[in-house]
Amino acid sequence: MAFEDLYQEIILDHYRHPRNFDDLSGVSEQEVYENPTCGDSVKLVVDVDDDGIVQGIRYNSKGCAISVASASLMSERLKGLTVEEALRRVREFVQILRGESKDSSLEDWGDLIALEGVAQYPLRVKCATLAWHALEHALEKAAGSAASGEKS
Repeated sequence: MAFEDLYQEIILDHYRHPRNFDDLSGVSEQEVYENPTCGDSVKLVVDVDDDGIVQGIRYNSKGCAISVASASLMSERLKGLTVEEALRRVREFVQILRGESKDSSLEDWGDLIALEGVAQYPLRVKCATLAWHALEHALEKAAGSAASGEKS
């Protein structure tokens, strides 16, 4: 099996069987992030404990295979990190896909390397980074709550 086939299989698996996909009907519609170019949408909740550790990322999304698979892969990869580390990784991932990073490879990112080829297609980059932008916003809110002593 060629690497490209393996990567495509990873993306299709996460699209068909998304991890941490949840019914978030109780979450405000203001928390929906959309990509109007192709109709992808994601609603996301990050669960952070009192020590600032990401305990889980739950999301509900509609969209293409790249968008859904990226959210699924992200939700697995960033669990267990501190809010600050997760924010750093989110920003790094987006920069890599946009070609804005000196370290332009996802080689050390586990199965997320399957999305590396998306960088060649600017419209698909928006699909792959939609959930990451939603998570960045949620993590920034969690960090702000922690700094002010509120519960997230």
